[in-house]
Amino acid sequence: MEDDALLAEQMAYYDDGAAEYDRPYTEYEPLRKLLTVVDDLPITGDVLELACGTGQWTPLLAARARSVTAVDASAEMVAIARARAASPKVRFVRADLFAWEPPGRYDTVFFAFWLSHVPPARLPDFWKTVASALAPGGRAIFVDDGPAVAAEEEVLADHPVPAAVRRLDDGSQYRIVKVFHDPRTLTEDLTSLGWSARVRPVAGHFVGIAEPPANRTHAVGRS
Repeated sequence: MEDDALLAEQMAYYDDGAAEYDRPYTEYEPLRKLLTVVDDLPITGDVLELACGTGQWTPLLAARARSVTAVDASAEMVAIARARAASPKVRFVRADLFAWEPPGRYDTVFFAFWLSHVPPARLPDFWKTVASALAPGGRAIFVDDGPAVAAEEEVLADHPVPAAVRRLDDGSQYRIVKVFHDPRTLTEDLTSLGWSARVRPVAGHFVGIAEPPANRTHAVGRS
């Protein structure tokens, strides 16, 4: 399947480019400012962080959480994240998010710049996995690139799966899945899956908070 080939190339990109991953956070002030949105988000209790990368967000989550389980498929990324977010509150897991099943339930499931790397055909199953990881009353919180960021990417036209090309300093290049979700459309898509969602644009990116169908059922039951 085209999805499988793209995802394998995407994983190789993040393995091989781990040392370069943090550069945008040092070069672009809007991206550094985006990290501060954590202060205004309802991050509480036990947190599951999906695709933690080099751990840019992990210590910010740990400051607000009881515990953080941070998951990423790249061993190189996880090694950097461990050094950045060393804390008794934080546990790291290396796993392929398309095959891994959460071992428990969490009050918050958080993911930054991951949703855009999920092939559209896999989105319903991804959201089911997120829902299964949430404790009653829990929320999914997510941050990602909006459509405006597409102008900064080398997007592959007429590709069967939305994709872009990324290049590393050594000249190597990789295809990655890259879906630029529109906040309004994403909200509608989540609603169609039974979620209650609020997705707002933030300087070319977006921040979303969503509650799964089970939480809505519980709320109706309490009325």
